[in-house]
Amino acid sequence: MSERDIVIVACGGANIASLQFALERLEAPAEVSSDPDRIRGASHIILPGVGAALDAMKRLRSSGLDTLIPSLTQPVLGICLGMQLLHESSEEGPAQCLGIIPGATVRLTDAPGRPVPHMGWNTLDIERPSPLLEGIGMQEHAYFVHSYAVPPSAATVASCRYGAVFSACVARRNFYGVQFHPERSAAAGARVLRNFIGLH
Repeated sequence: MSERDIVIVACGGANIASLQFALERLEAPAEVSSDPDRIRGASHIILPGVGAALDAMKRLRSSGLDTLIPSLTQPVLGICLGMQLLHESSEEGPAQCLGIIPGATVRLTDAPGRPVPHMGWNTLDIERPSPLLEGIGMQEHAYFVHSYAVPPSAATVASCRYGAVFSACVARRNFYGVQFHPERSAAAGARVLRNFIGLH
């Protein structure tokens, strides 16, 4: 395993190119792969995702990644849907997910002036220290695009409010997740990605 060998899991979604560009700006190029051996041998794994949980889990199962990913011991970062997939289940489908972090993803509630999907900039409330959030201050802004979210739990290290409070960032063992898109979140997002690729 090289010092920094980043693999983005090919599980669908249109944000992979922008994520690769964001990593290249940090001088941390990443390969996209669904090959279990390639993923197992990488130093850092990113699980992205835009779309439906049920479809994403079908793709992971077709490659055997639904059993591989929970067994990984290197740093793993789930982004948006990828963060939701780290949990036990999702109302979207519904779908049984990877079960790495306790909790279930639920649909955001529509309200006047608060449409779903939640789309745009919102603030982060830091709940407890995490190496992923080093240098990120309270009320830092991040960019969100999602219709489903994970309620706060013991794994929550940062939260956000859109009507209800939900998990904006989670951490459990070597697994991390962000509901926002760091590749679209300007300096704060770049800091999160830099922190992740610095993990061992």
